[in-house]
Amino acid sequence: MEPGAGVLLFLAGVAGSAVNAVAGGGTFFTFPALLAVGVPPVAANASNAVALWPGYILSALGFGREIASLKDRLLRSSLLALAGGLLGAWLLLHVGNTRFLQLVPLLLFFATLLFALGPKITAQVGPAGPLLGGVAELAIATYGGFFNAGLGILLMAGLALTGVQQLHQQNGLKNLLSAVINSVAVISFLLAGVVRWPETLAVLAGAVIGGYGGAVLARRIPARWLRQGVVGLGFLLSLYYAVRVYL
Repeated sequence: MEPGAGVLLFLAGVAGSAVNAVAGGGTFFTFPALLAVGVPPVAANASNAVALWPGYILSALGFGREIASLKDRLLRSSLLALAGGLLGAWLLLHVGNTRFLQLVPLLLFFATLLFALGPKITAQVGPAGPLLGGVAELAIATYGGFFNAGLGILLMAGLALTGVQQLHQQNGLKNLLSAVINSVAVISFLLAGVVRWPETLAVLAGAVIGGYGGAVLARRIPARWLRQGVVGLGFLLSLYYAVRVYL
């Protein structure tokens, strides 16, 4: 890895983790940066998942009380997350770089829409039956194992659909399920040998600093401004990759 690429990935890790701590959307910084330094699309997505993994674990630990209050549904939701995460990771590993690159503009655009409309989506979703709710949870987990961006918003909507209406409980279970989905996906990627370690560690090193800086940033910059900036970046990246891939 060239020194310049390492610096770019480190800065992307700082920015992505800082934004994640305040408003979410860090993948819009880290995943395109990995592509920009020449990491193949599937390896870039897998490496990005590994770099983000510690944050999911720490976030889940921070919501222990809220997670414990939902003990009656933890096993069911965790098993669905496990199955979906494995399926999504398997799909990513078998789709191939060429086909995955063709999906990147669509995935980024979909994730940007989710990020922009997230509050409205979660506010308007009502409870559904156990069958529909289970199918939704499995589908969301599969998406998360395949491509992580926007997963948190989808999980919040899915939990509202299955009857979890209290915000702190939603956040707690969302973080636990994100950790489960990302963990099984990361294990799959490690076993498949597709993770690019120098690039991953550069992003991860920046993410450690960015996570701390995000707490400071949260006190100084309104989350709404950051969300708007991330949405703008997401649409620009979607357009850039659409032109690059399709034209």
